[in-house]
Order: sequence, then C-alpha cells, then structure tokens
Amino acid sequence: MLKDWPEQERPREKLLNQGANSLSDAELLAIFLRTGVVGCNVVELSRKLLKNFGSLAALLAADHHEFCQQHGLGTAKFVQLQASLEMSKRFLVEQLKQSDALTSSQATKQYLQAELRNESREVFAVLFLDNQHQVLNFERLFYGTIDAAAVYPRVIVEKVLKHHAAAVILARNHPSGVCEASIADNQITVRIKQALQLIDVRVLDHLIVAGHQCYSFAEHGHL
Repeated sequence: MLKDWPEQERPREKLLNQGANSLSDAELLAIFLRTGVVGCNVVELSRKLLKNFGSLAALLAADHHEFCQQHGLGTAKFVQLQASLEMSKRFLVEQLKQSDALTSSQATKQYLQAELRNESREVFAVLFLDNQHQVLNFERLFYGTIDAAAVYPRVIVEKVLKHHAAAVILARNHPSGVCEASIADNQITVRIKQALQLIDVRVLDHLIVAGHQCYSFAEHGHL
C-alpha cells in the first residue's frame, strides 16, 4: 500500500517538500491518476502504463481509444488529461503574449513544442507577431507530407494581412523525431521570406519541433 511508504517517498508529499521537478515521470503520472487498481498501487500502475506506452510523451499523445484500452484508464481520465494539456498550452501562450517573442526564445519554443510535438502528421504553422514582437495569433496552415511545393506563400501573406502582423515565426514538426533542417525546410523558409519581404514583414525564426527538441534557424545562422 502506498500509505505504508515512507512519507518522503510518496509522490504527493515529495512534490510538496521538494518541488514538482524532483518527481519521476511515474510519480507525476501517479499524482494525476490518484488511485491504483486491485493488487497494484498507483505508482506501480503508473510504471506499467509508461512501459506499455513506451514513454510519458506517447501516453499524453494517445487518442481516446488507445488510452482507454489500458487497465486503470477510462474516458473520465482521458477527458481530465486533455483538459490539463489544454490548460498547459493556454498558460504558455499567456506567458508568451506578455513578453517579446524574439527575446523570449525559450518561452516561444516551449509553446510551439506544446502545440506541435504530439502531432502524428506533419504540420506547418505560423506565429503572427505585431511590431513589438508580441503574439497576435497562432495558426496551423498546412498538413500532410510537407515539402516546398506543399506550402503556399500567398496563403501566409493573406494571413499576415488579415492579422495585421509585422513579423512571423514559422514552425513545423518532424514526427520522425529528427531535429534538424531538411532541404525542404530550407526551401520553404527561403520562399516565404522572399514573399514576405515584398510587404515588409520579417521572418524572425523557423522552428522545427521534434519531440522535446527544437531546432532554430535563427540560432544556427540560417536567416
């Protein structure tokens, strides 16, 4: 029984005493689940679930059917998890809106990772910014197998004018997990940058999200 564990080893007490970042993935999941199942306390259940899914990220990205197939999980927990993930995204975007997206590069990366890292298909998105580099809007614009021919600069120009944006940050995910710029990524960046130069709108960065990693064109001197 979890209640028989030393207090400093129980996830809830450990979080209160040492902070959330001191907990393992299994301990964090245990706090979310709250209870175990017959013959298996909540920490043991969490470890089994992480083993079955392969990682915490895979569990968080599971769809309703896949999630509910696991013993100890169900629709109520799935709904609760999705609400928690959405609150996390909204917290990150509120932080980003209160800062300069160009200078707060870590906040920008965290927000875009939260938005794109669990996408199972390729997504190309744009963060629209005002002339103080504060966030106006975020939109997913293109889906599927994304190469230079699949992204239409005119669509991005139309969206920039709609939002009255002065600058943009481009973003896309690599579901393969490879966190580096491909030839297609470079081609897309050049074409969009050239199109936006005609209306005096800057491309501040192009970020590639691959799981918990993030590649920045600006940081690598490619802009």
